[in-house]
Amino acid sequence: MGCRMERRSILKAVLATALLPATIACADNTAPDYRYRLTVEVDTPDGLRTGSSVIEVRQKLVRSGANPSSVIVSRRAYGEAVTVDLPNGGTLFALLSSEDQIDWAASVMQQAAPKVSGEIHQETFDNMLLIDGEVKLPRYWSINDFDLKLSGYPFLVTFTDPNDPSSVQIVDPDNLDEKFGHRVNLQRITVQITDDPVTNSISKKLRWLYKPFDRQLTKDDFPSGLPVGDLDGMFLKE
Repeated sequence: MGCRMERRSILKAVLATALLPATIACADNTAPDYRYRLTVEVDTPDGLRTGSSVIEVRQKLVRSGANPSSVIVSRRAYGEAVTVDLPNGGTLFALLSSEDQIDWAASVMQQAAPKVSGEIHQETFDNMLLIDGEVKLPRYWSINDFDLKLSGYPFLVTFTDPNDPSSVQIVDPDNLDEKFGHRVNLQRITVQITDDPVTNSISKKLRWLYKPFDRQLTKDDFPSGLPVGDLDGMFLKE
């Protein structure tokens, strides 16, 4: 796979090697590229409905400020939103952004990764490779010792008309039945490291994606709270 696990304990190296897909390469062994599967499960009167997508995250170490020994990690996600088709004909979309993080899809695995005692910050950039199996995302992440919380969930939306981007509606994760009817509830959202190929089928459902000249819309045409400056990028990043 081209990545040499040269640091930290033998145990962590063995685990990371076992979990890192063979198709994934990394330019720096402290900040590897990886793929993960994002899955959304919804309870309905007709049973469980699920949808998933595979997202690739590419990481790069960047020197921070004037201190040459200080580095941060730059992350970019490639992939698409999750779609869940529901019994009433509606479709739930779990986007690549959240209400708190425009780059949610690029950072969620870092937040879900296990913490290793004694690590310095730079040594945490590959901890997502230690994730074994599915991880259920929390509704909120607690941020350090501060009384701050970030949404653990991506934006959930639906459309009254999938052919009209301005018909998008924000869906409350705690109240899906408001948009989809009685007894439709979000069961869970999970992530899991995978070597499956990145999915790319959402443009079949949303044919307006990356066709900006086909629509004459402004932010006033969309619900408040949805960062539509990169509307296409919330659904698909290529």
